[in-house]
Amino acid sequence: MNNKKRWFGSVIVILIAIYFNPLLRWHSLNFYKTTSHLCTSQDTCEKAGIVEECCCDYKSVDDVIKAVLHPLLQTLVKTPFFRYFKVKLWCDCPFWPDDGMCRLRDCSVCECPEHEFPESFKNPSLHILPRDDPTCQEGKPEATVDRTLEAKWFRGWAEIDNPWTHDDETDNGEMTYVNLQLNVERYTGYTGPSARRIWDAIYSENCPRYAYGEVCPEKKVLFKLISGLHSSISTHIAKDYLLDETTYQWGPNIELMNDRVLKHHDRVENLYFTFLFVLRAVMKAAAYLDQAEYDSGNHVEDLKAQSLIRQLVHDSSLQVACALPFDEAELWQGQGGPKLRQQIQNQFRNISALMDCVGCEKCRLWGKLQVLGLGTALKILFSVDSQGTPDSHLQLQRNEVIALINLLNQLSESVKFVTKTRDKVTLKLPAKDFSLGHKQWGSLIAHWWKNLSKSN
Repeated sequence: MNNKKRWFGSVIVILIAIYFNPLLRWHSLNFYKTTSHLCTSQDTCEKAGIVEECCCDYKSVDDVIKAVLHPLLQTLVKTPFFRYFKVKLWCDCPFWPDDGMCRLRDCSVCECPEHEFPESFKNPSLHILPRDDPTCQEGKPEATVDRTLEAKWFRGWAEIDNPWTHDDETDNGEMTYVNLQLNVERYTGYTGPSARRIWDAIYSENCPRYAYGEVCPEKKVLFKLISGLHSSISTHIAKDYLLDETTYQWGPNIELMNDRVLKHHDRVENLYFTFLFVLRAVMKAAAYLDQAEYDSGNHVEDLKAQSLIRQLVHDSSLQVACALPFDEAELWQGQGGPKLRQQIQNQFRNISALMDCVGCEKCRLWGKLQVLGLGTALKILFSVDSQGTPDSHLQLQRNEVIALINLLNQLSESVKFVTKTRDKVTLKLPAKDFSLGHKQWGSLIAHWWKNLSKSN
């Protein structure tokens, strides 16, 4: 009996210690959580183990992004070849009247004077605002694309159809060239019914969430890619947010980041999945990218771009950390493979067409670029000829390569910011989160004390 009494007494001492120590209480509450992730009291997770549907673990992804990919990609996308993107910004929405409105001031575009454009890049416009126009004196509105281009000479781009995307990339008067470094992806104020309608159409009509136990991995891949891209976009909005409109103060919005991304385990997981999928496409196209001509007219910068590309596709540490990020060979198997591929291809084309319905110009720019980047990754991993066999003669147009590399950079930034903010959120353990815990621990201690009394 004495041993039993001492045992009960020891347990009560431990429970009381945990009750009065929030840190111990938090660890004890999480002790029996699944080992696939470690969750904070705010239900945010630090992932561990293998990324679902991939061949690489979370820690390896975090490490290789921090040590290799992020600094390399950040330098690469600043080179002239990868800095400029050709895009059709003014498009009619093929699905509904475009009534999207940006909440922040002045969403119109101030066209630059013609003499600032290279001769081959001039984009005819019926309405060009002169530099001294009052509208152009308001600075750079958050949702407006800055079309200023350096006077560099660019050779023509090969026109190759991408079966996965809707965009017509043929050079014409509707195409314009933008400097991506002057138009970073961040908060624009684009919100409300117009923005929600875009994502609703993407998920409900073209990319429905796969059911529990879904046996079709191809449909699962499409959903995870779009969800991962959505998470990345939300991350960039939270990372560079207009915190105070009156003082024009920008900075990270950790609360928004937690609400839209961190506390949703599947969104974080899908972000990693999309990153690894795109990384696999880049690695698979290594021979093509290695031999491509990166010509922007700036010989020194072009040599730098080619050198960085070779470092990217042949980096030994990347090969060791994640030799096969995603195994596409497991998809499109069986007799129904070609038909299913066509179905998913059509769904992704619809998603790319929806980018013309985005009511915010800068959001439309990044939407088009990143969807083209995903379409290029799909094209690389799933290119087939008319007989359904893999295409051994892969051809990419310049815009596709630019979109692919910039997308990989955006995804690496997002994963890096997830890791950074996850640590910040983990440190926050508000007292209100333990209010219910106090009652639960109090009841548990009382129960143990009652049993101890009975034993005596």
